[in-house]
Amino acid sequence: MSSLKTIQLPQGPIQYLDQGRGQPMVFVHGLIADHQLWVPLLADLGPGVRCILPNWPLGAHTMPMKPDADLSVPGVARLIADFMAALGLTDVTLVGNDSGGALVQMVCARHPERIGRVVLTTCDAYDVFPPPAFATLKWWGPVPGLAWCAAHLLHHVPALRRLPIAFGDLTEAPLDDGLIERWLKPLRKDAGVRRDVRKFLRTVSTRFTEEAGLALQGFNRPVLLLWSTRCHHFPPRLAERLMKDLPNAELQWIDSSGVFLSLEHAGQVADSIKRFHLETGLKAQLESKSCAF
Repeated sequence: MSSLKTIQLPQGPIQYLDQGRGQPMVFVHGLIADHQLWVPLLADLGPGVRCILPNWPLGAHTMPMKPDADLSVPGVARLIADFMAALGLTDVTLVGNDSGGALVQMVCARHPERIGRVVLTTCDAYDVFPPPAFATLKWWGPVPGLAWCAAHLLHHVPALRRLPIAFGDLTEAPLDDGLIERWLKPLRKDAGVRRDVRKFLRTVSTRFTEEAGLALQGFNRPVLLLWSTRCHHFPPRLAERLMKDLPNAELQWIDSSGVFLSLEHAGQVADSIKRFHLETGLKAQLESKSCAF
């Protein structure tokens, strides 16, 4: 596995894993997660694809952003667009999960220039941002010390991790404790990381996901929806509404109640993304050649 690279953006440093060559895929994890969420997909995505897995400043990052960085919800959407621009990426396949899926929708709505196609896996949308079980996360923003307390409680009382309001329902099998520890450590240890995630959580609102949903009705690039059949955090109705509103979308169900499909259904997720990526890329090439004549 390659080591992480670091790029300096106006907002601060972003670490990322950059593996493979070819058409770029950029992955967007959600709150209190990092690039490790996507690593199980890499072996199956195969040659011909450049997979770029950043650690976004959403609570599990180890390098805090600049103190004056705009890390509001729209600010992080802008950060994702700035990251793609800084790397000179074009015709990007942008992949999102959980609250990262909501951010992907906002990038599509506000900064679509470098996006060629989109994959959304079981994520926030419309009136769900955040899911009701995680509504208390919004208090981390305005209440000083709450993020620190929550991270230390989850560290010292492992049983709390299995609760539905923590990591308990994000996967069907218990989530690996080592991975949870990795994601909690920056919150416990670094005041700059806590500052960053509090900025984001202070602005979380369904206003942004509802606005993005309306804007996406005019987004005509290919979209693949990979959705859990039995997830109560992000119920199937969200996928069905996205399928209805997006002009060029396809929906594939995955038999699961979990959110982190890339961890528990890596082969199926990777195969679906690869097929979608190849088919839509080939179609775009053929259309480009036909227009030339």
